[in-house]
Amino acid sequence: MESVLTLESIVVQFGGITALAGVDFTLKQGELLGLIGPNGAGKTTLLRTIIGVVRPTQGRVILQERDVTHLGVDERARKGIALTHQIVRPFRSMTVLENVALAAGHHKTGSVFRAFASSSRRSESSRARDLLELTGIAAYANAHPSALPLGALKRLEVARALATDPRILLLDEPLAGLNHIEAQRLADTFRDLNASGITMVLIEHNLGQVARVCPRVVVIDNGKKIGEGATREMLVDPNVVAAYIGKEAVRA
Repeated sequence: MESVLTLESIVVQFGGITALAGVDFTLKQGELLGLIGPNGAGKTTLLRTIIGVVRPTQGRVILQERDVTHLGVDERARKGIALTHQIVRPFRSMTVLENVALAAGHHKTGSVFRAFASSSRRSESSRARDLLELTGIAAYANAHPSALPLGALKRLEVARALATDPRILLLDEPLAGLNHIEAQRLADTFRDLNASGITMVLIEHNLGQVARVCPRVVVIDNGKKIGEGATREMLVDPNVVAAYIGKEAVRA
């Protein structure tokens, strides 16, 4: 499979604190890659480095053979990187459909001239309806986000990200706060989206769902990569187990 994203020896330092220490991996076209590790491992910092919110102290971010390390968030988004947030913040004054349609019009809102020249929103609304159907929340199209349960809000966040036509979809703990059934259904949605050809990176603490839907994982702990490979093999790797439950517990 073709490589779409490569991280080369990413180091991130905040003052005297090293958040990431030489992390590297390659994401293949069409892959659903899990990014796991205990709390505070540096997973979210790594996603923010990919999207451009955080600039690495050392290392490079390569998107489809182009170095994007010094590009801003907006430029990386236009090149096809989208991120869903753990805390969902849609536009509360808009309907669910309008939220997704706004994102679907990103190619117009990126230019003042195109925005003024585009009076019709029909194509964006049609695209938004398709995405609401795809993510399983078409029934909420005319509702406002404040009326949605948490599971539907999480799906709205995914639909908005998909509306930007990303090459890579980064998911930051999308199952957090969901009960077992909701988490399983949303994880199934990710698997279906991936099967349709969307390349994804999933940060998630729900290892049961990661094992179900992610064939491969990268594991980081204390800012360092400690494992990479087939998910079920990594979940029983002694170093990975020790990172989650502690070395003393493993020895016992």
